[in-house]
Amino acid sequence: MAQSMGTSLGAADTMALISSKLTKIVPWSGCALYLLQGEDATLKCRFTAGVGTTELLNSTIAVGEGLAGWVARNKRTVVNADPRVALEAAGLDGETPLKSAIVCPLSVGDTFIGCLALYHTEPNRYTEDHRRLMDRVAEQAGAVIHNSIVFEQTQEDSLTDPLTSLPNRRSMFVHLTPELARAERLKNEVALIVMDVDEFKAINDNYGHHVGDRALREVAIALQNGLRSYDLCVRYAGDEFIVVLADCTRDAAEAKRLELQQRVSEIELEVRPGKKLRLGASAGAAVFPYDGSSYETLLADADQRMYRDKSARRGEAQTSRHGGVEFVPADVFDLPGSLRTMRAS
Repeated sequence: MAQSMGTSLGAADTMALISSKLTKIVPWSGCALYLLQGEDATLKCRFTAGVGTTELLNSTIAVGEGLAGWVARNKRTVVNADPRVALEAAGLDGETPLKSAIVCPLSVGDTFIGCLALYHTEPNRYTEDHRRLMDRVAEQAGAVIHNSIVFEQTQEDSLTDPLTSLPNRRSMFVHLTPELARAERLKNEVALIVMDVDEFKAINDNYGHHVGDRALREVAIALQNGLRSYDLCVRYAGDEFIVVLADCTRDAAEAKRLELQQRVSEIELEVRPGKKLRLGASAGAAVFPYDGSSYETLLADADQRMYRDKSARRGEAQTSRHGGVEFVPADVFDLPGSLRTMRAS
């Protein structure tokens, strides 16, 4: 088992490998992996396989509750326990074909990371020999599963913007390339919207970067709330965001562009007691395949449309005040952002 386990797999793939190897060592009808979640004293079921375990996937239980919770608290393997206790602790119906369970702790050094549970449809199926074998397996599996968690976190960090928790530019390219290939194959349309927060440099200069950071987080939330679950919103660079809309016509893209701009315009930030700042954003939409056949040409087209939109918004008053709220339209002196710089380079 140790020789077959690598360090470049996620937790689910690692557990699929471990469970397949376990069938030759310890019998099971179903199995599950529970991992400790941060510091909130809960265990989350990250993997299930076999009979009667599907409903457990992604369930959470408190340390001390159920079979895995007991093992987490006591750091000891439990043998021939009733699987119904595990389901009830997860808030599920206790009715199950499973009759016996063996659950062992997983640790790295002295650090507890989770539990490995095997279930069987036969009552009292597990013996002290099985306990001994599972304890030995856990010694190897603990380190490997820990490595898989680190690998997953590293992968996530490389594709996530730390400030807004949105996918980053690299993530967009990873997503957009196969999305465009799929659209070309199925003769579908894909829309790409480039958005730029108005007067963002002025916000940082006048109120501080902590306010600018808060503004970006609020914009990220507003954009995400306006999208479908399978759409993508990324923080591209600085104050620029890009939205990718699958199966989206030009009319739908324009409607979504206006909707997202409206959502941003409704954001109010209290920058000091009694003073609020209302945000704005310029945006441009390009649609595959009409405005470009690659993500580079689509980005360039959407970028140009965004700057045309920004120019149109510059005709508005610089600021207007109503009821203590400062409205911030596009900045007359706003210089092209990183997208324009990248195009020129």
